[in-house]
Amino acid sequence: MERIYAVVEGQVQGVGFRWFVQSLANSLHLTGWIRNMENGMVEMELQGETANLHQLLSRVRTGDRFIQVENISCKTIAIDPREKRFTVRY
Repeated sequence: MERIYAVVEGQVQGVGFRWFVQSLANSLHLTGWIRNMENGMVEMELQGETANLHQLLSRVRTGDRFIQVENISCKTIAIDPREKRFTVRY
């Protein structure tokens, strides 16, 4: 079990990025949250099995025809044992 904080740069706002990540997180049984930042980037915290976290980050880096990720900065943070789901924050 691992938890990471990540900031994603690129074309990630206004293109369905948060919903894309939420769908991936739910399919991989990850918990956490995601939200847009005022500077055009997106921040998120993800928690779950390490292999599933890496799989999500790999899919995020690939993006889709609308989502274009330029950079992802990640760091490991403390696990939140109370968290039960993945949410989009505003």
